[in-house]
Amino acid sequence: MIIREARPADAPQIAPLMNLIYDEMELTDLEDVPGPDLLKVITAAYRTRTYLSGAATTVVAEADGQVVGVAFGYPGENEDVVDDVMTRLAAQSAAFDEPFDLDSETAAGEWYLDSLAVSPDHQGQGIGRQLLRALPIYAQRDRQAVIGLNVDFENPGAMRLYERMGYEVTGKQMIGDHEYYHMQLEIGKPIRVTN
Repeated sequence: MIIREARPADAPQIAPLMNLIYDEMELTDLEDVPGPDLLKVITAAYRTRTYLSGAATTVVAEADGQVVGVAFGYPGENEDVVDDVMTRLAAQSAAFDEPFDLDSETAAGEWYLDSLAVSPDHQGQGIGRQLLRALPIYAQRDRQAVIGLNVDFENPGAMRLYERMGYEVTGKQMIGDHEYYHMQLEIGKPIRVTN
């Protein structure tokens, strides 16, 4: 198993994993969008510099040359820039009848783990745990001392994983039609960059 930053060529393998999350979230903005069209938009997003190594970071778990897991996150202050990528790409697709607007999900002062997904064929093998262990490197590189995330009330398995990894509930939040626990993990003092 290799944990590494994603490359543009990984986008077609990342998109179906991210789509698993969109399916679970049951976002009303996406219910009328045909699956293949949504996958095209997600694939295009994960080819952008913004998603791969710009305002956000995408980390993949690779096994036998295949992407089997993905983690996507960014400093909370970058949320609007990151969300604008999907909004812009959706607007360019004829499959979206209305603008695709994303709810705000981050809390101030955190590196936000927007998404974590593992291929159904590879779940239960510790891949999510390995991706979570790698995230402090990227959060600290972005000068953040806290990693935050949201976990659906209806996903107790993920909740247990995050708790085992040291995340603690700091609040509750509505995203779309689902209620989520907001959780955070303190990873240490932010790295200060001096010139």
